[in-house]
Amino acid sequence: MNLTRALTFALASAATILFVDGACAQAFPGKPVRLIVPYVAGGPNDTVARILAQKLTERWHQQVIVDNRGGSGGAIGALAVVKAPPDGYTLLFANSGPMTVYPNLRKTLAYSREQDFEPVTMLVISCMVMIAHPSLPAKSIPELVRLAKKRPGALTYSSSGVGGVQHLGMVLFESFAGISMVHVPYKGGAPATLDVIGGQIDLQFNNIVGSLPFAKAGKVRAIAVSTATPASALPDVPPVAKFYPKFDVASWMAIYAPANTPKEVLTTLIRDSVWAISNPESKQHIAELGAEVVAGGPAELVAYTRNESELFAKAVAAGNIPKE
Repeated sequence: MNLTRALTFALASAATILFVDGACAQAFPGKPVRLIVPYVAGGPNDTVARILAQKLTERWHQQVIVDNRGGSGGAIGALAVVKAPPDGYTLLFANSGPMTVYPNLRKTLAYSREQDFEPVTMLVISCMVMIAHPSLPAKSIPELVRLAKKRPGALTYSSSGVGGVQHLGMVLFESFAGISMVHVPYKGGAPATLDVIGGQIDLQFNNIVGSLPFAKAGKVRAIAVSTATPASALPDVPPVAKFYPKFDVASWMAIYAPANTPKEVLTTLIRDSVWAISNPESKQHIAELGAEVVAGGPAELVAYTRNESELFAKAVAAGNIPKE
């Protein structure tokens, strides 16, 4: 009888534990979730983040709030996530800025991509587009290079900030082409693009999500794309690699959670983030923006960012960009 009673108690305890664990997993999210975008509102990352937030809100029946925390190339927003409780209720909508660029620009790091974050999933990947004001007397990469060599240090290009992917992409291009232009950093990609449209700046390497509407409207001229293959949204715009074969720089967006976020919460985040970005409505919207849904797992995100960090380390060295 004692053995039977003990066995019954053990089974009941195990069932209770399973029930509690299941309830905890199902309980997430039980309140609104903050999705921190480490850039000002209106840029490419903000646009895609709001598509994701809307779908997650529908799935979870909890509000997913997009919280723009611009500054320091995305590091301010990233640090806010590092300091948040590791419960899944504060997430980072990241790109290369805070994850693969910032670590290459600082002597002392405020956080570590490997130690302070849990990778959830890469969501979207796209090219950058080299755009120019229509008045610039260069309609192709060869014409641009000839103009830059004729007028060294005279052409200007904008970016979302020193050391961001827009900046480093152009630094790599200058290195490949053997030219020198003037970098004008802004606090975000959107204002940097607006001054190209207004003619105050000659060029910009910008995410296709932020470039495509203006290129289609004729407000800027699309000269080249940054990836090794053409973009489906701009099939007539050649890659820089057509002229410099080893040039290949992509733009991406992903979700990270704070380190030590419970595994059951991460499982929910991975599953539902992939669903939110991969459903037909989201995919169509992303395609219209010129980007591509990839929705891979944490392991793929880790491998990709490790390789990209090595690439940008070379770009920082090529541009003689000092570490702060």
